Amino acid sequence: MTISKSVSSLFKNHSDLLEASLCGLLVILSWLLLQANLLGAALLALPAAYVIGGYKSAKEGLENLLGEHEFDVDLLMIIAALGAAALGIWRRDYYFILDGAILILIFSISGALESFAMARTERSIKSLMSLTSDTARVQIAGQEQMRPINFLEIGDLVLVKPGELIPTDGLIVEGESSLNEAAITGESIPIWKRPGDEVFAGTLNGRGALRLEIHKSPESNLIQRIVRLVENAQMQTPPSQAFIENFEKGYAQVILVVGILLAIVPPFLLHWSWENTIYRALIFLVVASPCALMAAIMPTLLSGIANGARNGILFKNGAQLESMAKVKAVAFDKTGTLTLGQLEVLQVTPNIENQDSTKLLEIAASLEAYSEHPIGEAIVQYARQQELKWPEACKVQIDIGAGIIGEVEGKRAIVGNWNFIKQQLVHDNWQIPENKGLTLVWVAYGDQLLGSIGLADTIRPEAASVIAHLKQMGIEHIALLTGDNPTTAQAIADEVGITDVYAQLLPQDKLTIVELLMKRYGTVAMVGDGINDAPALARASVGIAMGVAGSDVALESADVILMSDRLEKLEEAIRLGRRSQSVVKQNIVFALSFIVLLLIANFTRGISLPLGVFGHEGSTVLVTLSGLRLLLRR
Repeated sequence: MTISKSVSSLFKNHSDLLEASLCGLLVILSWLLLQANLLGAALLALPAAYVIGGYKSAKEGLENLLGEHEFDVDLLMIIAALGAAALGIWRRDYYFILDGAILILIFSISGALESFAMARTERSIKSLMSLTSDTARVQIAGQEQMRPINFLEIGDLVLVKPGELIPTDGLIVEGESSLNEAAITGESIPIWKRPGDEVFAGTLNGRGALRLEIHKSPESNLIQRIVRLVENAQMQTPPSQAFIENFEKGYAQVILVVGILLAIVPPFLLHWSWENTIYRALIFLVVASPCALMAAIMPTLLSGIANGARNGILFKNGAQLESMAKVKAVAFDKTGTLTLGQLEVLQVTPNIENQDSTKLLEIAASLEAYSEHPIGEAIVQYARQQELKWPEACKVQIDIGAGIIGEVEGKRAIVGNWNFIKQQLVHDNWQIPENKGLTLVWVAYGDQLLGSIGLADTIRPEAASVIAHLKQMGIEHIALLTGDNPTTAQAIADEVGITDVYAQLLPQDKLTIVELLMKRYGTVAMVGDGINDAPALARASVGIAMGVAGSDVALESADVILMSDRLEKLEEAIRLGRRSQSVVKQNIVFALSFIVLLLIANFTRGISLPLGVFGHEGSTVLVTLSGLRLLLRR
């Protein structure tokens, strides 16, 4: 019973395989009947083989011809098979009819194998969905209840026991544990999580019990977004595939016209027999069809996308995988990208000598409490550590990448970079302290400059080696784009090995620099994580966002997301893009070479129709399998 169910499920999910199997049985039966000289029975089995094996291709080809007025490869195969059948009936040689059935059989087997191969990519992507649990252990009024994920609401408390999968994204409110995030980020080393840290659905809890608070709807959890983005990537056609598809439309029509000429002209010019002429023309229709060429690109790109998703690199579409292979310049944001974004307040400098720094910090915290930028979070955190109580700000307006303006206790308050402060308040006697490589944030209250707050960030440990490897890979230009001051920016750049630094940039300035780099170098990648990076990420040839630290706007604007927030993944993404393009080129060369060889063999050696079909469809299967090499983990 179990075996029959498995077989039933197999054929239900792979109808192409069922049709090819039935067609194959009928072809074998027909050959045995012809060998036994049972012509009547053979003439019953052969049409059935034609219908079962060729019905789907004929239907799709006719729909395309009548609906889109386009002649495709499917119809070419059917015409060749029917031509062989007509030739067999005309000559009363039923082995010609068998040749046509073999053509349809091999064509259907090829289609089944291609479907099976592509299903591997689909399974690799859909396996992400199996990482999530259907239910979660929710605490309601001190009682534990198992509730379906779809019924969870923001604010619910979920208990995750040791060894369980995290059911949905949430914030830890109680407990500590190590989590295996390999399914999301591709990193096999568990990450230690504490209260306040975000955890993601599909990650595996270690030995500690965790109590989570749901802070976003389950439909928007990270793994669901990954699946949706990868599914969207499958639906979009990259430029190279679009070119091949457009080429195929005209190519099929040319092949048909040439095939008709080859079926008519040789008897008059070369004195070939009509039988030999038509047979060679039918073989020409088969071997000249661009099936292998059509399969050269998309399976490869989808396999590359699936490989990236498994390793913590999310490509939103195949076009971006292609673009990664062509990157000539890379522009990096600083905070949260080249640095960890874990800023720490190191210096609080009142503008007036002997002035208390308390008021300066209170005003800064009042405004920065409304900011999601790492600088604002660091200032608020430092103020809390000093056990300060600050008044509530109102009428707060944020100028992204520059500063914040608001009203505190009836007076105008401003926090921002030096240029922003100068735009809002004009004074000639302000003394600017030396920043000593720190990121400075200035604070003004009323018409008085209270002073500055100096912060420092930690450079990512891998940043310098990644920059060095990018240079070794032939990336022509690497630049640092930041809204920070020139001194701090240059200090970071010197430490990681970047020579070109653009500092004190507003979001529109970053966009301008990216456009300038694109004019100079062509394909440019922009790597960032903040809201102020979003315009540049959207404009760059390839926008790359840091997945964990990145803001929602940056993630939406980017084309590629590094899920583990590790810069090494950028190097892997470029290598994967280059490898995909290498495989695509190999496939195209192989496909075209095989078509040429089969055409030469057809008009010099005189190959049979089944052999021509076998060679043609075999090359298509080999090209498809070649593309699936990118599914292998490297």
